Amino acid sequence: MIHKEGIKVILVILTVLAIINICIFILFPESHSFLKTIVFSGSLIIIFFNCIFFRKPKRHFIPDDKTIVSPADGTVMAVELTTENEFFNEKKIQISIFMSVWNVHINWYPVSGKIIYYKYHPGKYLVARYPKSSLLNERNTLVTDNPRIGQILVRQIAGAVARRIISYVHNDIMVTQGNELGFIRFGSRVDLFLPPDLDILVKPGDSVKGLTSIIAKIK
Repeated sequence: MIHKEGIKVILVILTVLAIINICIFILFPESHSFLKTIVFSGSLIIIFFNCIFFRKPKRHFIPDDKTIVSPADGTVMAVELTTENEFFNEKKIQISIFMSVWNVHINWYPVSGKIIYYKYHPGKYLVARYPKSSLLNERNTLVTDNPRIGQILVRQIAGAVARRIISYVHNDIMVTQGNELGFIRFGSRVDLFLPPDLDILVKPGDSVKGLTSIIAKIK
């Protein structure tokens, strides 16, 4: 399936590529068959890449209020105790997940609860792997208050290629673990800030899948 955020993009790309290919076939004679083959093959590759990027996989998921599920597909870059200064102003466990262009780029709510904080920050487009990208890049920050686990902060971060962060979040709404919270186009990062008393189940270098991988749970 193609995600709704990709349908318009893919349609525009299809239209542009169709026009280019039609012009090539009309303007150039048979002697330029090699050029036609290159343009047509390149068009297919571009369409294939965008279909892969905007894919929406079907995943079986049952909400569990004792666990925090991965909000994204990707690779765990960091698991560390750090001070979160935007909302908490205290020590939290930071877990950073890097999303390459080959990962599914849907983001999901890691826990159920009430959105008590949401803010969009304009910023730079540093490589998302850099630690400073969490504070300097374009990003969305949201905090969910869960009755059992406590307050969980999720930060969507744009990267050097990602230039569009899409969020479905609003203040004071109730959200359900596993529902979509947003989408980031073309390479990016998601940070989680968790209470220090949780049992962390991932480490740097681990590959995680949204809705499938358990990031942490109540001890």
